[in-house]
Amino acid sequence: MDVPEPLPLTGHPPLAFRFGVFFFAGGGQSNSIDTLFQKVSGIGASVQTAPVHEGGQNLYLQQLPQAIQHDNLVLERGLVVGSPLALELDAALSLFQFSPSNVLVSLLDKTSTPVASWLFLNAHPVKWSLSALNATANEVVIETIELTYQSMQPIRL
Repeated sequence: MDVPEPLPLTGHPPLAFRFGVFFFAGGGQSNSIDTLFQKVSGIGASVQTAPVHEGGQNLYLQQLPQAIQHDNLVLERGLVVGSPLALELDAALSLFQFSPSNVLVSLLDKTSTPVASWLFLNAHPVKWSLSALNATANEVVIETIELTYQSMQPIRL
């Protein structure tokens, strides 16, 4: 039986500053206004476990998997007024009306081709904040949007 050769490494690991964020509301097209973010964090998951005593065994506990715990997706960008995402945030945080959407975060190479992506299903906002307004600083106002979601699907390209 022949064992396939491992794929050769394509070079250096991808750089973290080339990425895109795409919102797909209602299964439709991504809006082009809400794709540019300064920073994305919170891409992660862990397995929650429950300790189980094994009969008569006092030296250790069995750690049985219980559920997958996802981190919240945190997006940061310069404040954008009137974008579709800003309108959804206003509806969720002011009127308690939620419209979950799918969010795709893609890591891009130098030609803007995706090298890895993560799809967040049924995402909706749980927190929004604004950077400090400071009359002595000449800085862009940054909004931070925190999303929770039902599940995450890594897409390896």
